[in-house]
Amino acid sequence: MIKMNQNSNKENQDLEIARKKVRKLKSFYMHFFIYMIGLTFFILKEYFKIRLNIFPLNQLNFFVMAVWTAAFLVTLVDTLVSFAFFGKKWEDRKLHNIMNTNNKTQKGK
Repeated sequence: MIKMNQNSNKENQDLEIARKKVRKLKSFYMHFFIYMIGLTFFILKEYFKIRLNIFPLNQLNFFVMAVWTAAFLVTLVDTLVSFAFFGKKWEDRKLHNIMNTNNKTQKGK
């Protein structure tokens, strides 16, 4: 009974980790898509001198794009680092440690 419960618990933990990864990746893709649209409008406005008198497009300037680019790069690094360093091997080790800690706690009771 306890073994089945542990397997179910591990599956739930694996599923929750996978969901968090998918949410993080989805968030990154959405940020990338919106950033590319903003960058396109910025290039049209600044380099091709196309007038964009529609809010928020008329607010795009070098400062806004610099801040947005910095935020995008932070998101990019955060996503890449978390997937590179906290990949499948790390997840397996962490889950193994958690399961060992749970087993030791249950045996001590």
